[in-house]
Amino acid sequence: MLPNAYDEMLLPDGSHRAHYRGYGAWLQAQAPDRIARRRAEADSLFHRVGITFAVYGEDEGAERLIPFDVVPRILPADEWQLLEAGLRQRVRALNAFLTDVYHEQAILRAGIIPAELILCNTQYRPEMQGIDVPGGIYAHIAGIDVVRADDGQFHVLEDNLRVPSGVSYMLENRKMMMRLFPELFARHSVAPVEHYPDVLLENLRSVAPVGVADPTVALLTPGAHNSAYFEHAFLAQQMGIELVEGQDLFVRDDSVYMRTTRGPRRLDVIYRRIDDDFLDPLAFQPDSMLGVAGLLSVYRAGRVTIANAIGTGIADDKSIYPYVPEMIGFYLGEAPLLANVPTYVLRRPDDLAYTLAHLEALVVKEVHGAGGYGMLIGPAATRAELDAFRERILANPAGYIAQPTLALSTCPTFVAAGLAPRHIDLRPYVLSGREITIVPGGLTRVALRSGSLVVNSSQGGGTKDTWVLEA
Repeated sequence: MLPNAYDEMLLPDGSHRAHYRGYGAWLQAQAPDRIARRRAEADSLFHRVGITFAVYGEDEGAERLIPFDVVPRILPADEWQLLEAGLRQRVRALNAFLTDVYHEQAILRAGIIPAELILCNTQYRPEMQGIDVPGGIYAHIAGIDVVRADDGQFHVLEDNLRVPSGVSYMLENRKMMMRLFPELFARHSVAPVEHYPDVLLENLRSVAPVGVADPTVALLTPGAHNSAYFEHAFLAQQMGIELVEGQDLFVRDDSVYMRTTRGPRRLDVIYRRIDDDFLDPLAFQPDSMLGVAGLLSVYRAGRVTIANAIGTGIADDKSIYPYVPEMIGFYLGEAPLLANVPTYVLRRPDDLAYTLAHLEALVVKEVHGAGGYGMLIGPAATRAELDAFRERILANPAGYIAQPTLALSTCPTFVAAGLAPRHIDLRPYVLSGREITIVPGGLTRVALRSGSLVVNSSQGGGTKDTWVLEA
């Protein structure tokens, strides 16, 4: 563990924080073998249900169970209220930014963000320029990664606006905890999360094209080989909508239709879990077999809503992240309620020089990277890894940002040796439709390796249930 990390459960003197006292007393009264049996039961149930994720890279084609820890991450009501207000503010500003980028580009003309950072970015989609999306909403579903630093304050680490994943694990973790430890929910007033699929469906229906009274919604998946396919199938089933692949859809008469056993059915809203490049082979990657030929033309005509909107990725590129606090001031006239992590932008000569001189103390990330790949954690790197990453940075400084190595907060976690602190983050899910809705809590991810700061499932991380206590 990093020194001075904030412990979510325990005070420095070893006593429980106020919102953990009830749970802490319960945990101390449990026989170790009971907890062990419940953990084994959880693993067995997750395997049986098929709650796995596919692995890419050297273990291509393998599927793994995401480790689940039975110690919940608990947030008191006042902390959640502060966090919720900051998330709403941030997503409002990001949607305003996306509307501006694809229309007036006032923030570029004001010089707040360098124009080349947007217009030359691979995530910027010129095909979207001038398109009015329903309600001016681009990021209908946002997963905002939040960490707590050693001072106890929350900071936003990343904005995930393209196809944010993980919410199915949030829902299944809660279901599992209620099954394993029902007495805990009788003792604690925990805000519910199980209504998320209903809220998501209502959110998607609310952004249907103008004039559609009873919209038909479907979830577009790349297919069973995608790493998040379990989640795609799970959410479609929970919302009661069709799970479709590109081959199930076609374009005719400026509309998108779904093939059914009763004949073609028009689609009004597509919740897509496919990256922009693969959505329409006529507009983007021509050899894509995953998308729907002609989809962009229907979208441009306002005859279908795509969630999240094409081109939304420009707002979650890590090169844009440092400017979000300024977006909040520019578009909303407000001070940010949630701070960014201090960030060095390596396209700037001074930031590059500082980073290269302090590489062993920093975390360096690729601006287009995701899933914990393409990053360097300086304090954990070998000299050879530092030297190799230095060469990568020098070859393309604009492709990287750097941040201090934060002492992410810890939460007690069951590992092989017993109960031990492990670093965690939190991904709440923010839904934007007629209004902004946030189901209390989110997905808590935990770095299961001792001392590790990487919580991603692809890098050996696990998950916890997240409790928001009701006032």
